[in-house]
Amino acid sequence: MKKIINTTQAPAPIGPYNQAVQMGNLLYTSGQIPIDPATGTKVDGGIREQTIQILENLKAVVEAAGTTLEKVIKTTVFLQDMNDFTEFNGIYAEYFDEKHAPARSTVQVAALPIGARVEIECVAAI
Repeated sequence: MKKIINTTQAPAPIGPYNQAVQMGNLLYTSGQIPIDPATGTKVDGGIREQTIQILENLKAVVEAAGTTLEKVIKTTVFLQDMNDFTEFNGIYAEYFDEKHAPARSTVQVAALPIGARVEIECVAAI
């Protein structure tokens, strides 16, 4: 059965979607961009600050579904500039160590909402 997941600890959806959907023992998150859920605005700073905010948002969403970042199976990362990859990857590794690192795809895109430099979505086990 399909279960909708939303939490006030992550940014509210700004369109006809939910933060995540659980189907069976899998959780599919929507892409998270660097919005501070407390203010509803994009965080100040560059790729470091944006990546941290996004990963904190994803953490809140997966925890609202009763799982953890350690159970993330797959992430898809959208970078506005592949030159940010090394700095992004360093922050990402702080949240996903080698022992629990999920499969990942990383692609460069022409643009992201609100001028974000990065967006991340994931699939996690429940």
